[in-house]
Amino acid sequence: MLKENLHVSSTRTTAHHAVTQAVVFRQPQHIEMTQLSLPEPADDEVVVDVAWSGISTGTERLLWSGTMPPFPGMGYPLVPGYESVGRVSQTGKNSTLTVGDLVFVPGARCFGEVRGLFGGTASRLVVPQTRAMPIKPEFGELGTMLALAATAYHALRPQPDAALPDLIVGHGVLGRLLARLTIALGGPAPTVWETQAGRRDGAKGYRVLDPQQDTTFDYLTVLDASGDASILDKLMPRLRRGGEIILAGFYSKPLSFEFPPAFMREARIRVAAEWQPDDFSAVRSLAEAKRLSLDNLISHRLPATEADAGYRTAFEDPDCLKMILDWRGVHSC
Repeated sequence: MLKENLHVSSTRTTAHHAVTQAVVFRQPQHIEMTQLSLPEPADDEVVVDVAWSGISTGTERLLWSGTMPPFPGMGYPLVPGYESVGRVSQTGKNSTLTVGDLVFVPGARCFGEVRGLFGGTASRLVVPQTRAMPIKPEFGELGTMLALAATAYHALRPQPDAALPDLIVGHGVLGRLLARLTIALGGPAPTVWETQAGRRDGAKGYRVLDPQQDTTFDYLTVLDASGDASILDKLMPRLRRGGEIILAGFYSKPLSFEFPPAFMREARIRVAAEWQPDDFSAVRSLAEAKRLSLDNLISHRLPATEADAGYRTAFEDPDCLKMILDWRGVHSC
């Protein structure tokens, strides 16, 4: 996710024909599909007809439940989502994109008084062309995975000398991408912790363990993708001296830890923030070169017209690894 996804009210004119069908959170746990007006694209903007969008079980779950901590641009009603793939249907006169190009869009802010946080879960979007990132047609719906892949890459490689993780916590989609990228970037196969037995399958080239079965207590770099605010006290005893814990989840509660174990290990804690365009370019290239697989990450699909059921399944069904909404059958004039 990118900081510029935050809400800005549009002052541009809206054409009568320019509308979109959008998922709107009117308030926590209240979702509806609504027709919203769109502005005419400016010279440096494009219109994208969305084909697929992903549901995030991290930030979107917090928006859905109303437990998102104070965050710039936060408020209801809002259009969620930052994992959209679609085709360019109209271009401004200064755009270098072509009608028909397949693009990834990390959200939009084109909904007037309805906030775009993060604004990608809609049938049609108006965005600056810099936010319509071209991808090859063969990506198809797998292109929705590129945002999480870029998030994982950013957590792994913020500095040239950063050590790749030897322990990853969580085997959801982000954890799987972190493990795959660690190997793709030349690191040794990491250990992955997963407390849910049903999520321990699907590993390729690395092992997934129940934390209680792991007897290792000298990890150099531990990367947490669980979002568990109580995780630090579980991880500190597992570090070697000078080890680092990277926080790559999104935490709804304050994090704290007992000081003596951290003191004894001279531990470091680093927070991984939002991905940047260079991270996206890197994972796109890795996926195109078949060094990073995006396969077997999408477990559930529903038509966008069933978005309410899609969100509930994504957030409540432990067997749902990743839910994709299919917008191709949604009419927008």
